[in-house]
Order: sequence, then C-alpha cells, then structure tokens
Amino acid sequence: MLKEKLKDSVNRVLQKMGIEEEIEFKIEIPPEGFGDLSTNAAFLLSRIMKKNPREIASIFVAELQKELEYDRVEIAGPGFINVDFSSSYLSEVLREMLSCPDFWRVPESVDIQFEFASANPTGPFTVGHGRQAVFGDVLCRIFSSRGYRVQREMYINDAGRQINLLGRSLWVRYNQLLGSTVDLPEDGYQGDYLIDMAREFIEKHGEQFKDTWNPQVESLFKDYALKNMLSDITGTLNVLGVRFDNIFYESSTIKDGTVESVLGKLQKNGLVYESEGAKWFKVSQFCEDDDKVLVRSTGSYTYFMTDIAYHTNKFERGFVKVYDIWGADHMGHIPRMKAAMKALELPDDFLNIIIHQYVNLKREGEVVKMSTRKGEFTTLDELVESVGVDATRYFFAMFDPDTHMLFDIDLAKKKSNENPVFYVQYAHARIASIFKTASEKGVSVDTESMELLSTDEERNLVKLVSMFPEILDSIVLDYRTNRLTSYLEDLSRAFHAYYNKYIVVDPGNMKTSGARLAMCESVKNILKSGLELLGVSAPESM
Repeated sequence: MLKEKLKDSVNRVLQKMGIEEEIEFKIEIPPEGFGDLSTNAAFLLSRIMKKNPREIASIFVAELQKELEYDRVEIAGPGFINVDFSSSYLSEVLREMLSCPDFWRVPESVDIQFEFASANPTGPFTVGHGRQAVFGDVLCRIFSSRGYRVQREMYINDAGRQINLLGRSLWVRYNQLLGSTVDLPEDGYQGDYLIDMAREFIEKHGEQFKDTWNPQVESLFKDYALKNMLSDITGTLNVLGVRFDNIFYESSTIKDGTVESVLGKLQKNGLVYESEGAKWFKVSQFCEDDDKVLVRSTGSYTYFMTDIAYHTNKFERGFVKVYDIWGADHMGHIPRMKAAMKALELPDDFLNIIIHQYVNLKREGEVVKMSTRKGEFTTLDELVESVGVDATRYFFAMFDPDTHMLFDIDLAKKKSNENPVFYVQYAHARIASIFKTASEKGVSVDTESMELLSTDEERNLVKLVSMFPEILDSIVLDYRTNRLTSYLEDLSRAFHAYYNKYIVVDPGNMKTSGARLAMCESVKNILKSGLELLGVSAPESM
C-alpha cells in the first residue's frame, strides 16, 4: 500500500515532466535512518534527460513535498529520493487495513493450473516429494489470493516401465511369502512396504497366483500396487493439508486417442522422422538440443510423447497458463517440452516450469543417507510424525527453491525462538494474550487515536504490515515462498522488540493503549493470514 502510493506519486511527477517513455523505477526500503521508502527514478531519468540525477531528484522533491501524505522528502547520496510518510497518512492506512482484514486479497479473474507432486507412484512419498507438495500448495494459495483461479492437479505416471516393475516386485514378494524362491528384478523395488502389501494381497486373494505369471496376472498385480500406493500417497498428503482438484493419469492420453492425435499433428507438420525403427521428434529444429524419441522401435510411447499429449490436453481444457513444478533432475526435459509447445503453436507463455532443488535431512548433526530404490529413506509420513505438520510445512516453504535444502529435524522440533515457525507462532499468540489482558482491564481498540502512534518502532510495524500484498506479488513473479517466511519472521522480530520496549495495555493512558491495540490487531491479522497461506496454524496461546 505504501509502495503503491509512492509509485503513483512518482508516475504523476513523470507525467507532469512530459516523460512518455515507460520508466521501470524501483521502490525500496532504504537503510535505517534514510526514510520509509526510497526510489531510484532520478537515476533512470538522467539518461533520458541528459542531466545529473541530483538535479532531476530536486524536481521530484519539490513536487512530492506538495502532497500531504509525505512528512519529509529528501535527496540522498548521488540521487536517491527518500520519503517519510506523515503520521496522519499512516493512520489512514492502518484504519483501512483494520476495516478490511482481507485487504490483501484480489478478486479471482484468470484460470491457471498448477501441476505438482506428480510421480511414478512406486513407493511411499519421501521428504523430496514433501518439499514439492508443500511448495506447490503454498504457491497455489498465494496465487489464489492474488486474483488467479487455480486448479491443482497431480499427474500419475501409470503407463511406463516403472509401474510394470512395481507390479512385478509385488508379485515376487507375494511368492516369497508363500515359500517360492523368486528373485526381485534387477531394477525392482526393495522396500518393506511391498512386503506388507503382499501380505494384504494374500489375505484377499489367497495362493491362486503362486508361481503363475502371465499378462492377466501382471495386470492384476500392477493395478493392485498402483491403487494401494495412490491411497497411501493421497492419505499422506491429506494429513499434510495438500489437496488436489484433479488427478490425471498418463494412461488416459493413450486410451482417449490424444497421443495419436498429437503425433499425427507433428507428423503432418513434417516434425517427425523414423530412424532405427523408432519415431523421432525434431527437437533440434527449435532449440539447441538433440532430437528425441516419441515412439520406440517396440511401438511403445516414450514419456516425452505422453507428456506432450498431456500438455496439449491442458491447453484444450482452457487454462491461460499452466505451471509445472519439477525436481532438479528434470531440468533436461525443459528444452524439449518448450520445443514441443512451439511445434504445436501453443502460446509462448502457456507452459511455465518451476524447478526446485533437492532436500536432505539432518538429525543429531548428521546428514541422513537415503535411497528410494533400495528402500532406504525417511518417508514423508515419518517426518510429519516426528516434527508435526506445522514445522514440516514451514520448513519446506522457507528455503529458496533454487537452493539445496537441509531439513534440520532437531531444530524443527524445538519449542524455542531458535525455531522460526515457533518464533512466528509465538508472536501471534503473544498478541492474543495482549488482547486477553486488555479485555480484563477494560481497554479496547481505538481507531480514532492512531495519530498517537509516533515512535520509530510503531511506524516500522505499520510499514511492514502494509507491505504484505507486495510480498505476495513478488512471489507470484519469482515463486520464492521463502520471501513470505522471511517477511513473517521480520514482522515477528519487529513486534517482539516493540513489545519488550513499550507497554501496550496501560489503563492510565487509554487513548495510547487503544491506538497500540489497533496496531497490534493489524499485526495479528497479517501473521495469521501469512501462516494460513503457508498452511500453518496460528495458535492463540503457546
């Protein structure tokens, strides 16, 4: 809100100066002691106007000083323009935020889709899956708050070799439990979860499939394993607070003819050729990457082929944009998918890929080694059971997706200010306690006396609260959910410092106390809203 005000003021000055060229100036929070906000507009204009930045900045100062919303407008350094807002304007902003606690929400208007937590459902979800699931869920919540109608979709790879291996691995465990000597396939799945599943299979179907393997048996074991794994996965995600509007099966693009239709379009446009019995897509015609196989010499479709069909289906469903969240191991898939979208003449901005890096666990100072195929991993269920839903979600959200994450289990379990989620939740609980005390002492919120909020700490808190929408907008642009956790920690830190320095509830000074309660209410609202966007609880007491 404050940034938007200064942005509007700068644009008015630019218009008055006759500047028609669009200037992409920045509005930033300057170092402490240099005002509430700062802009670099004068620097950018110096190139156009051929003048010294300080000379141009003086024009802005003269114009901005005419506006009642600013108490002080100054030139800093070589040409930065720093402003301090008036107490009356800050009070107006605070009143507006209190009158509409959801001031930061934007009405929905655009249909987009997020696809995340998609997987070969060949085992329980690991902590790596957990990072993507929480990351995607938080982004969906934030995009929804900023005016997007979001559909959440999980894509299930049920048509490839990995699912066949899963079914075969289950059959092997089934036979081993019945006393047969059968070895797991070389690339089979070794986790104990398949032994438990095999026991359940025996209870339902008995020994009738012992030492029997044919296409019908293969289909039965594969379908049974797939159904059970999906049930486990969705159960885990439900506990974590992650939901999907739709689950889409890879096999459906084959059954409904989408794959053949898309392949036909590519062939018609001369973008497919045959070599060594396989059909290849001319990726190299669109980007610096090798051509890729669409149909193997065996006649089976590659994952690339079904993925092209899947994204064509997304476009046909009417989404303006789709966002796919992939792990870093899928980066090589990006150029070929972008090439396919161009080949099918889909809009350049339709497919948006968001990459996140790997996650490791640290327990008692040691990194936990994991291997999914060998069955050596910490499941997402185990992590949630160990540290709780709140800490799991907060920690997954608080790392930049571009960085490798080390999830510190011991830190996540701490009930102290060292733990960031505890620190933020405690700020919310502390304010709830303040209101309980105020009620007992007969002190209530006074929105008419907010001009009394004149300390640097109070100005800073109002400023921080007002910038919540801009934090969310920045995440929409760069997908860094850690911006939200950092913001909530900054807001909590500012509040804790304020609480330790000033008396909020003082029955001997009702007007000041009422004004401070109003400010506390705005902080509490934003802490709660921010935690809700993270899918984390906002306790009233701790």
